[in-house]
Amino acid sequence: MRATFIPTLAILVILMVTRGVEGLYFYLEGSERKCFLEELPQDTLVVGFYNAEEFVPETNVFVQPATLGVQITVEEVFDNNHRVVNQRGAANGKFTFTAADSGEHRICFQTNVGGSGWFSRQAVRVNLDIAVGETGILAKDHTKSEQFTTLVEKVQELNHRLADIRREQIFQREREAEFRDESEKTNARVVRWSIIQLIVIGATCAWQLSHLRGFFVKQKLV
Repeated sequence: MRATFIPTLAILVILMVTRGVEGLYFYLEGSERKCFLEELPQDTLVVGFYNAEEFVPETNVFVQPATLGVQITVEEVFDNNHRVVNQRGAANGKFTFTAADSGEHRICFQTNVGGSGWFSRQAVRVNLDIAVGETGILAKDHTKSEQFTTLVEKVQELNHRLADIRREQIFQREREAEFRDESEKTNARVVRWSIIQLIVIGATCAWQLSHLRGFFVKQKLV
């Protein structure tokens, strides 16, 4: 029993680490708005760390001027794009929110860099780290430099990760149940429609046979 539990637990931890932290970078041109979709279970805590840098063509390097700012919005796609975060911050910082319900969330970024023409647009590079779940936040919290050194803290971290996995599994099961119910409803409608078609075709054939029989009798062919 012990030999089978340890590998399973290790796999779950690896999966949670992969799910918990997502890092990427992308480019914006001028005041362009770029969005990302993240499907989250209910009550999932999300923290994003961002760092924006403006490209200077004269020196061919990225810098971070004091005037550079970033507008961050988070909308619930499943709830008519209800906005849950509307934050204007500096060129680097973080944002946090908790998913009030399960579904897709749209996370958008926009800078205050202007430019009226195509060639006058300034390129901005944004480095983004998104931590999903409580353990992801603990792992990627840039304001905390100390690492967990005691066994109690490590056990607590592992418990948080397993709780996140459990919440994700429940969310996936709910989605599968909804899909199964919709499939069953669709199949039931198809079967009912097929039965109705067979009844109509049978009634039509019976009427045609009766009509032909009357016609043959009238013509004294039978």
